[in-house]
Amino acid sequence: MKTLLLSCLAFLGALVSAANAGDTSTPQPTTTPMSNEVAVIKTSAGDMVIQFWTDAAPATIENFKKLAKQGFYNGTAFHRIVKGFMIQGGDPLTKDPSQEARWGTGGPGYAVKAEFNDHPHVRGVISMARSSDPDSAGSQFFICLGDASFLNGKYTSFGKVIKGDDVLGKIGDTPVTVGGGGEMSKPTQRVEIKSVDIVPADSVK
Repeated sequence: MKTLLLSCLAFLGALVSAANAGDTSTPQPTTTPMSNEVAVIKTSAGDMVIQFWTDAAPATIENFKKLAKQGFYNGTAFHRIVKGFMIQGGDPLTKDPSQEARWGTGGPGYAVKAEFNDHPHVRGVISMARSSDPDSAGSQFFICLGDASFLNGKYTSFGKVIKGDDVLGKIGDTPVTVGGGGEMSKPTQRVEIKSVDIVPADSVK
């Protein structure tokens, strides 16, 4: 089974450092058509509200909504947390602690074609995790904890946290230990995704 992790894990620390050191520009905001629906990600650390960018990745958004409405994400966990970079979740295998050795490899059984776009990867942006194959994303996603310009145009960003940035920060601060490949990214305590609810945007205050 494909491992739906961000590519080049062995060099991740170097990439993050290089990106932070070499890119001092500030991504410019874009005028973006917004969906009339939002996603409420309810976690054991609190709730986050995601606004979708309908101009950026319509097929990705529809897939995320479909999975959410099916309850696919309920009971999963953020299994990978890289300090200052991102939190990753959406793997159905994380529902089962006995499958921990395989966490990060699960998906819905199909892939969604990449929809790379001009929206930059900055704090709060949600994007699809994938393997080295650009068209291998399925259900796993990550939310950026900071600027990650080296991912721009290489991963499908499709929305942004508009409420619950404090929750995002809290999850990002979860203590971690060494995980797969020697990366410091394995949470020492479970951060569960209780549910992902798709609701009208005007119902969230």
